[in-house]
Amino acid sequence: MAKKKQEPKKKVQPIPDAYIAGAGTVVEEKITDTLEKNYMPYAMSVIVSRAFPEIDGFKPSHRKILYTMYKMGLLSGARTKSANIVGQTMKLNPHGDQAIYETMVRLARGNETLLHPYIDSKGNFGKAYSRDMSCAAPRYTEAKLAPICEELFNDIDKDTVDFVPNYDNEMMEPTLLPAAFPTILVNSNVGIGVSMASSVCSFNLEEICETTIALMKNPNANAIDTLKGPDFAGGGLMLYDEDTLNEIYRTGRGSIKLRARYEYDKKSNSIIVNQIPATTTVEAIIEKIISLVKAGKLREVSYVRDDTDLDGLTITIDLKKGTDPEKVMQKLFKLTPLQDSYSCNFNILVHGYPKVMGVYEILNEWISFRIECVRRRTNFDLNKKRERLHLLEGLEKILLDIDKAVKIVRETEEEADVVPNLMIGFGIDEIQAEYVAEIKLRHLNREYILKRTKDIENLNADIEKLEQIAGSDRKIKSVIAGELKDIIKKYAQPRRTGFFTADDIIEPDEEDETPDFSCSIFLSASGYFKKILPNSLRMASEQKVKEGDFISQKIEVTNRSELLFFTTFGNCYKTKVSNFTETKASAMGDYIPAKLNFDDGENVVYMVNTIDYSGYMLFVFENGKIAKVPLEAYATKQNRKRLTGAFSLKNPLACAIFISENSDILVRSSSNRAVLFDSALLLPKATKSTIGVSVMTLKGKAKVVGATIISAEEALNLKRYRSKNLPSAGSPAKDLPDPQQISL
Repeated sequence: MAKKKQEPKKKVQPIPDAYIAGAGTVVEEKITDTLEKNYMPYAMSVIVSRAFPEIDGFKPSHRKILYTMYKMGLLSGARTKSANIVGQTMKLNPHGDQAIYETMVRLARGNETLLHPYIDSKGNFGKAYSRDMSCAAPRYTEAKLAPICEELFNDIDKDTVDFVPNYDNEMMEPTLLPAAFPTILVNSNVGIGVSMASSVCSFNLEEICETTIALMKNPNANAIDTLKGPDFAGGGLMLYDEDTLNEIYRTGRGSIKLRARYEYDKKSNSIIVNQIPATTTVEAIIEKIISLVKAGKLREVSYVRDDTDLDGLTITIDLKKGTDPEKVMQKLFKLTPLQDSYSCNFNILVHGYPKVMGVYEILNEWISFRIECVRRRTNFDLNKKRERLHLLEGLEKILLDIDKAVKIVRETEEEADVVPNLMIGFGIDEIQAEYVAEIKLRHLNREYILKRTKDIENLNADIEKLEQIAGSDRKIKSVIAGELKDIIKKYAQPRRTGFFTADDIIEPDEEDETPDFSCSIFLSASGYFKKILPNSLRMASEQKVKEGDFISQKIEVTNRSELLFFTTFGNCYKTKVSNFTETKASAMGDYIPAKLNFDDGENVVYMVNTIDYSGYMLFVFENGKIAKVPLEAYATKQNRKRLTGAFSLKNPLACAIFISENSDILVRSSSNRAVLFDSALLLPKATKSTIGVSVMTLKGKAKVVGATIISAEEALNLKRYRSKNLPSAGSPAKDLPDPQQISL
């Protein structure tokens, strides 16, 4: 038995001493240095290789899918299963098949994401406007390139763009596509990178092409003249605001307000929504409407459902009888995603770096890119024609003596000497001689040669024309403009997104959702407040108060009333009855200075309830003056909780009275005199801090101690105190109670 041959032992390389010396050593490094070395390259890789589109309008994943389909012959051939496309794309895109398929779905016509889809699809590709309507598996769907992709690949084989090896160096792929129109602005593109994002909305193809042509003719052209605004695949309406559009066109940033398009069906008393903003989904809208109905904020809606079918998106909102659909829609626009904002952030890659640019700058960058593509294409065609001309010029020399050419070939002994002998015999170069030598024997006749050499004149004219184009940016722009006009004729479509103006925005009336019911409120002299329901009030025997305290005010109100508390510091604190909880007569109640955060030493002087701020406040001062201030002076749009300078503090306040309309007022002084007058004699003052007008003339150290409202019946009995002219000294009040017993 033969011995098994032993394999030679592998030579083990010794470990360098430097590695042994540093083994196990922990080296301290600043986290900022670590981030700079490791995280920053990762962030840049995400931005450049995944998240952001480039000037041709595509992210790398989009470009790889479309180029793969182009190489598969799907530009003109029949559709193929999406699974085949995904599998072929993996040669360029080293990601999972699901990620590739999801990217492909968003490019398809069936998904309705793009204004001009790049993929002609068949089968269920889901819907961009639905969160739950997912696409079918790739083995069930079919796809091919849409006709518009001809404008992406027409010149790709003419050295218009650079090619680089794929990830395993097995094949080449383009770095950009030579798009013949500004795809970057025609179809929307959204991406999220690391620390930055991109959101490019879509514009109408015809408007973008016309704007590009206008900018090539006049760099100072106004884009607003030709570019009316974004145009979304889902339609809807856009708020037309030239200032906002100009900002977006100049800076690439701004917010566009979008709203749904709807119609009202009288027969079913329903609102039919058939187009929604591009920023939301059917499910989000329906869920929001349902939550508002459950919360009682949308009582006009009886039912909402998704009626989307093969005919397209449909949301049906059934209304209750007697409901105004216009008012309901204004409410829905305010409370639901049926009106939303699209935030523009035109962040795209230019020469490998992210840059936020406006429409003007993007189009100028695209024009520069396209000029370079056309120039490279022109030079490619120029070189081909020069090569052809060179060959034909050699063939033309053969025309002078065909017999000589045949003799040279026949008499040459070695095949390798045929080309050199032709070169010597006719004074042509090796390339021309090689071309002549390859001509078939049947073609060595005058007719064939004359037909070929007849093209020389045309080639010279074409070369001269191409040289002029290649050497002139102006002529190249003219070529680009002609191509854009052809694209408009072939692919232009009407705007899908309409417009609405600021005049169409109607703010719905704010509804108070506070429950409304009757109740009684009580205020004690020391500032304790109670809110008691009628049932509890009927069961109570008496109101509980602190020792030495008493109930100074009792008012019948509703739970939606507003309360104004005037204080000893001249302030007015505003709150609502609904902010207080119901209590019982046996409870002490809420201490107002603590509840409303009064300053130290501040207390309540008077309490007023109101709903519409009608009526007047009368501030009665000890010096005999009274200020009449409309209650509406205390109404504020900002719902302020505290108003300073609610009344004048120049003179001590005797009391405050609220009157809903002009009434008879009886004023008492410490000298036991009284004046009865009609409050209509006092002119209201718009200034809250007015010192008032004199009503009662006082003598000595006398001062006003109080005032009260007198009914019409009581006024007849007290007519001797009435004064038609103010101020008045009043009359002795012998039959009236002691003024010291009057409550302030």
